[in-house]
Amino acid sequence: MMFTIIFPVLNERLRLENGVTRTVEYLQSIAFEDYEIIIVDNGSEDETPQIAEKLCKKYDKVKYERINVRGVGAAFRRGVEVSHGDVVGYMDIDLSTNIRHLGEAIHLFETQPEIQYVNGSRFARESDTRGRKSQGLLILLKLFLRMKSTDAICGFTFVRRETALSLIEGCSRDNGWFYMIEFLLRAEKRGVKILDYPVEWQEDYNTTVKVFKTICNYLVQIARLFNEFYIKKHI
Repeated sequence: MMFTIIFPVLNERLRLENGVTRTVEYLQSIAFEDYEIIIVDNGSEDETPQIAEKLCKKYDKVKYERINVRGVGAAFRRGVEVSHGDVVGYMDIDLSTNIRHLGEAIHLFETQPEIQYVNGSRFARESDTRGRKSQGLLILLKLFLRMKSTDAICGFTFVRRETALSLIEGCSRDNGWFYMIEFLLRAEKRGVKILDYPVEWQEDYNTTVKVFKTICNYLVQIARLFNEFYIKKHI
């Protein structure tokens, strides 16, 4: 079973090499060879492209894609589109989610064919989270969009490729972080077998995410989906 690991990146010159190198070394340590790593650069203006090209030369399983649209959603869609794995997914390049969970996800997909989607969760009862643990977004998602999962944007998501392609076809073309939330919500609505997976997670305080802008977008997108899921269908 082949795995595709997508790293969406934007101006990540300080973290890109370490994130990719640690991932490759971890996969080597567990003797897993059937994988590819796709770095999807969504508009970097620093040395990210040069570092990515160097990593591609160093590791034959690492590939680099450049898109001209910013946003994790756009990067994830492109990564799935060019992937070759039976399972595709993304991780944050800072590896805030403990890298050992990658090996656990591989084992789960190999041994439990009924599982279609592994959703990393910082808020599951067994999770070990260090850093900010605000549940404001989670409350809104459960209140207005009836989300069942305990987290939506942990930065650790893996899905069987055919399921991912089907979900992408039914999702909006939002380019930002909210796309991954919509992706999960639509999977829930379709009855996809989702494993809400507790993780060990350590916040990286050097994040490049623009918090205020991101929150504003979340509110707009929640309203859009609420209208689609619960208003339009009753008209």
